[in-house]
Amino acid sequence: MILSKTSQYAIQAMIYLAGRPGRMALNQEIAQRLDLPGSALAKILMGLANARLIESFRGRLGGFCLRPEGLNTTLMDILLLTEGPRFARRCLLGLEEFYGDAQCPLRLRWSNISKDFMELLEQTTLAQLARTVKFEGPGGS
Repeated sequence: MILSKTSQYAIQAMIYLAGRPGRMALNQEIAQRLDLPGSALAKILMGLANARLIESFRGRLGGFCLRPEGLNTTLMDILLLTEGPRFARRCLLGLEEFYGDAQCPLRLRWSNISKDFMELLEQTTLAQLARTVKFEGPGGS
């Protein structure tokens, strides 16, 4: 269960927005501050907005911002959107999922670690992450 670049970018962008609640940020600003590809990030941000994890505003004063209740968003909430509901069952080695005859050779050892990891994802909120993660660079948060 390795996280995709999409998930990594989504989490980073959400932490960035959580560090500046109530303030708008343009896609270009977020991409520059996080050193992420702007075109990929734009698609990810629109997906987050469509899922109502963030708000999107068009126009001269537009941009993206965290929804008022967004600080309570968990890492699991984000990953269920970006990775899909079956991501928790994916093989650590990228082989078949943990079912049937095609089982990951690390399944037994990984299952206990995975359980702890899933609990961590369910318990970790953007508010917690925003308190500890600081992004360096122009226009800092």
